[in-house]
This record gives sequence, C-alpha cells and structure tokens, in this order.
Amino acid sequence: MKKILFVCVENAGRSQMAEAFANHYGKGKLVASSAGVMLADRVNPVVVEAMKEKGIDISTKKPRLLTMKMVEEADQVITMGCSVEKSCPAPLLKRVIDWGLEDPKGKPLEKVRQIRDEIERRVQKLINETT
Repeated sequence: MKKILFVCVENAGRSQMAEAFANHYGKGKLVASSAGVMLADRVNPVVVEAMKEKGIDISTKKPRLLTMKMVEEADQVITMGCSVEKSCPAPLLKRVIDWGLEDPKGKPLEKVRQIRDEIERRVQKLINETT
C-alpha cells in the first residue's frame, strides 16, 4: 500500500485536510499521514468546522512534527505550498510535489471552504493516479 505524507508549516490546516481526505477516499488503496515543521498548538478550528461539513471529523487530531523517518518511509511527499517559506525543508527532500495552496490560517470559513474543496479535488485526482 502506497504511503503519502502531506507536509505544511504548522500541520494545522492544509496537510490535516489532505491527510483526512486521502484516508477517507483512499481507504484500502493508500495510507496518508501529515506533519509540520513549526507546529501550531492545535488544528485550526475553522478547518475542523469546514471538514465537519464534509462529514469528516478531525477535531481530535493533533499537529505532528516532521521527522526524517516519516520522509524516508513515504512513497510520496506532498507539500502544501510551504516551499516558498523559509521554515519548510521541502526543497531538500526528494520525491516532493508542491501543491502551492493558500494557507487557511486567519481566513474566514468561506475562504477555508475554497481551500478545502481544492484539496479534496487534488486528493481525489492523486488517488485516481495512484491506483
């Protein structure tokens, strides 16, 4: 089973949504995890609310710190647009695809929904290409 690792800076928004969608839609085809490099205290509550609208509860998820072991074990690493930020190690990693997504941090629910829907679309495309 293919292992996908989603990475963003705080592991509080984009990568959490991508992980949840990938594990939801890709059950039995792939396994997804997510991590960040400068962790937030918690998953963004607006992101949690936006995902609940899709019937996916990520309220119990906690931001996780990216480790080299996670990267080594992943078949594919996908960054969420953090490679332009100084804190992201993505340019140093191999097998990396950058999705260049806007950070939902500090954004209203309406904007977070747009980001969520784009992540959902890309995850479904990824699953179709993977299987």
